[in-house]
Amino acid sequence: MTGTFDICIVGQAGRLSYEAVLFAASLRAAAPEFQGELIVGEPCPGALWPRDPRIDPDARDLLQQLGARIVPFDSVQFGARYPYGNKIEMLAALPAEKPFVFFDTDTLITGEIDKVAFDFDRPAASMRRENTWPEVPLYAPTLGDIWQAVYDRAGVDMAPSLHPDEPEGYWERHLYFNAGWFFYSCPQVFASEMLRLMVSLEADPPPELACQSLNPWLDQVALPAVITGLGGGRPGPELAGLDGDVSLHWRALPLLFAKAPDATLSFLGEVAAPNKIKKVLKQYEPFKRLIYQNKGQRIRALFDQNAPSLPERILRNRIKREKLWMR
Repeated sequence: MTGTFDICIVGQAGRLSYEAVLFAASLRAAAPEFQGELIVGEPCPGALWPRDPRIDPDARDLLQQLGARIVPFDSVQFGARYPYGNKIEMLAALPAEKPFVFFDTDTLITGEIDKVAFDFDRPAASMRRENTWPEVPLYAPTLGDIWQAVYDRAGVDMAPSLHPDEPEGYWERHLYFNAGWFFYSCPQVFASEMLRLMVSLEADPPPELACQSLNPWLDQVALPAVITGLGGGRPGPELAGLDGDVSLHWRALPLLFAKAPDATLSFLGEVAAPNKIKKVLKQYEPFKRLIYQNKGQRIRALFDQNAPSLPERILRNRIKREKLWMR
C-alpha cells in the first residue's frame, strides 16, 4: 500500500443521502482500522440545481457521527442535467496531491479496504461493465474509429490502452470502465483532466461521435483516455478485492437481494441493524421495505442462487413483474 488515502463519495438530497449513510456504516464495520478520511462531497444550491441538492438533515448528522467529513462543492458544469458529473466536480474541491479512491454511493465496503495494494501513480477503474457504449453503426465509423476520436480529443495515445489478445472490432480490445470506483494520486489533476475532456466531448463531439449518446455515458467515455494519459490502465490482480470481497457496487437494492452472496446480505443486515442507523435508513422507502420489512427476501426467493448468473435485464424484468422493483 502507498500510504494513507482518502475515500470519496457523493451525497445529496434524496436517495444518495441514505446510500451514503449505508456506505459509511459499512466502511466503519468492515475496515475499522482505516486511517484516511471518508469525504462526502455535497453539491451546493445554485443555478444548475432547480431544487436544494444538499444532504437530508438526519442523514447529515449521522454521517458526521460515523466520522465522515462533508465537503461542499459548486456545480460549475453539470448539476441536475447530468448528476453523474458530481463525482468529478467534487474532486476539484479536494486538497491537491492527496491520494483518493472514489466510490459510487451505492456501494458496500465488505472488507479491509486499507489493505488493498493501490498504486496511486497508476490509476485504474472498475472493470465491472457490459458493452454499453458505443453503439457501432452498421457501416461507419468503426469501433476503433470512435474510440480513436475520443483519445485524439484528449491528446492521448490510444495504443497503450488496447488489449493485444483481443481482435480488431471486439469491444473488450478497447479500454472501457465502469466509473463505480477509480483512484489516483491527486484529485485536482484527475478532475481537471476529466472535466476538460467531458466538456469538450459534450460541447463539440467529434464527427465519429455524431450518432452516439453521451448521456448517461459521458464520464465512462472520458475515463479510459484520462486514465491512460495519467499512466494507468486495467486494474491488476492486486485490486481483485474491489468488485470482489472488499467492495460491492450493488447499484440498485433489488439487484443486491437478487444476486449478492449470502454472506454479503448477512453483513448488510448487521450494518443496518443498530438503532441510530435504522432510524435514518427507514426514512428512505426502498430501504424501509426491502431491508426492514423483509421484502428483499421475497426478491431473493425468485432466483436460484446455485444457478448461473442471469443478465441484469432478466433480473430487473422478473422483479418488476412481481411489483418489487424500487429505487
